[in-house]
Amino acid sequence: MSTVARSEPAVLAAAKSRLFPDPDEPHTYAVCDTQFGQETWIHGERISETVRDHLAPFNHVRVGSGYPDLVGVRKLDDDLLAVDRVDESNPPLVAVESKGYTADGTVDVERGIVQAYDRLGEANAVYVAVPAAAVDQPNRTLARELNVGVLAVDGEAVEVLEPPRVVGNSASDDARAIRFQASAQGVTDQSFGLNHPKNYLGYPLALYADGDTAALLDQYKVVGATESARRGSAFLGLTEETTAGPRLTPLGDEVVRFALDRCGTVAAALAEFAAWYRSRKRFTELAPAWGQLARRVVWAYPATPLLVEELQRLYDDGLDAPSLVEFVTRLHRSHPSFAVELFLRGTETVRSRALDADGTLDRSALTDGEVYHSPTVFQLKAMLYHVGLLTERGSEPSNLDPTADVW
Repeated sequence: MSTVARSEPAVLAAAKSRLFPDPDEPHTYAVCDTQFGQETWIHGERISETVRDHLAPFNHVRVGSGYPDLVGVRKLDDDLLAVDRVDESNPPLVAVESKGYTADGTVDVERGIVQAYDRLGEANAVYVAVPAAAVDQPNRTLARELNVGVLAVDGEAVEVLEPPRVVGNSASDDARAIRFQASAQGVTDQSFGLNHPKNYLGYPLALYADGDTAALLDQYKVVGATESARRGSAFLGLTEETTAGPRLTPLGDEVVRFALDRCGTVAAALAEFAAWYRSRKRFTELAPAWGQLARRVVWAYPATPLLVEELQRLYDDGLDAPSLVEFVTRLHRSHPSFAVELFLRGTETVRSRALDADGTLDRSALTDGEVYHSPTVFQLKAMLYHVGLLTERGSEPSNLDPTADVW
């Protein structure tokens, strides 16, 4: 195997495949550090596009005392951990440090182990990933004593030499951003396909009522895109997906109780939706009581309080109508990982363009609407407008002028 094939980016790519084999698996999300999103590595060595595509998305996430090469959340396979039973409802936050062969033909395994150990202040499980031939018995003993997992990489094969124990730790703001993305409410391309909160309020009502959910949504002119309403309802925490299909959450139950208290029956409540069909009027003005309910629902979405808190700070500093560029720039200073995950698309091209190797945000990249995540700048923003938290609707990235888009 060549030195390039055993370099740190290639080792990390193999480790990611072992720990996170399916990026679309529920409650799973992983990012690699922004240094791996660059075209060149140490000493001018190129990182192949194939490797970069595999390592994407990128973010500069602080965990413990530094910035691990990989941070992710997933229910890990049993052979990756020293115990068989973990809390399936709360998958572990994992941090990985990788080491490869340097120009002088050495691998600093011990340094990788110590770096991984330093992440245990906030991660639940940590690993060092290194070429298999570089691991010796003293390395394994040190890792075992420090509760650091050892992943031995040989080509694409990865052997777990030392499985770590899962520990309980409090998470930093950065780590919470990754947990949020791995949760059922994280921002994905499929999260919000509709831009009016009434569409999501109507879904739990139709689900609760007698009859076919899709037929009821159509009958009362709530929404025709049933699957989008179903997905968005789940992302807002109104429903949850089970093997038997969607079911109401406690928040969804609250929507049903509100409908029964106000209208007597769910059918009567759904009948009110027909009167709002294709109305462009702000929901808090069109139907004030329902608008307040929608506000409570949207406020319960984890990203909303964070966005409103930062907007309030900007207002207190004298900026009462920040542009999208100004807002994201400011949010990145106080909540860098959240800003990236909420607003920037997760592709290798976008993240590498917007963030340098040290995670510094390139403000000039933010002037291009195409770098933004549509569910945030279009659908979520429109909902925040309809519930009275913002003054303007959202726009599709293709029609977005980030320097003029007001938040």
